[in-house]
Amino acid sequence: MSRPPFLTLPACARAYRLTTRRGEFAVHDARPAAEPRGTALLVPGFTGSKEDFVALLEPLAAAGYRAVAVDGRGQHESPGPRDVFAYAQGELAQDVLAQAAALNGGTGGGVHLLGHSLGGLIARAAVLADPSPFRSLTVMSSGPAAISASQQARTLRLIQALGVLDMESVWQEMQRENIESTANATAVDTSPALAEFLHRRWLGTVPEQLMATGRQLTDEPDRTAELAKVELPKHVVSGALDYAWPVPEIDAMAEKLSARRTVVQGAGHSPNAERPAATAEALIRFWDLA
Repeated sequence: MSRPPFLTLPACARAYRLTTRRGEFAVHDARPAAEPRGTALLVPGFTGSKEDFVALLEPLAAAGYRAVAVDGRGQHESPGPRDVFAYAQGELAQDVLAQAAALNGGTGGGVHLLGHSLGGLIARAAVLADPSPFRSLTVMSSGPAAISASQQARTLRLIQALGVLDMESVWQEMQRENIESTANATAVDTSPALAEFLHRRWLGTVPEQLMATGRQLTDEPDRTAELAKVELPKHVVSGALDYAWPVPEIDAMAEKLSARRTVVQGAGHSPNAERPAATAEALIRFWDLA
């Protein structure tokens, strides 16, 4: 579970619902003072939300990029049905394509797509379905296929709990056990305000979304060869350590994709939240050349 370093939106950003052909999605939209040099769509990961990118918004806007972080269908403040089939990866990929289409009207020239963790798998699926709305693809802390065996076991345990318990009961169980996983409990050093937000975000997420996307994390096939054939600039970003995908797997994927590779030192699974300044710098350098 990504923990934003803070929750207050910078002055350059506003929160609203983005209207698309597939419905409305809650977003944080940061805009530069002048005409944008490009637009970036930021897709969060499993148990995450748009707030995971809050520390990137100001530096990206200062560099001239419009940055739009989104809650996916059934995530936090975006509505979604109580139906696991609504969260099939193909459906979520079509949502990303609809979001990109809505944003492309602003600047043209394509959207820089970034997906974090699960969001990287969804972003990959969107690009494979239709690369035309995009100017580049960045996958952050996301690997070539399913998550590591240890994380698969923990995620399957979470899915099982979600099938028999309500969201509050699952949250309390995570608190008691202090599970360090893709759906971990609030850490002891989390501030009260952030702890309250993490609890509220968890309760606002549709359980069927978590069950369906958790299955995707455990079942995802390796589609690196398919993605390598897509003629888009590609960027693979991770921390120096990652609990979901071993960093050597991420390195190998980047090489097969002929992608730019950035390792954010001092960061783990969420460079966007843990080392946002260095992460923003890497993104800006890539987008400036894409």
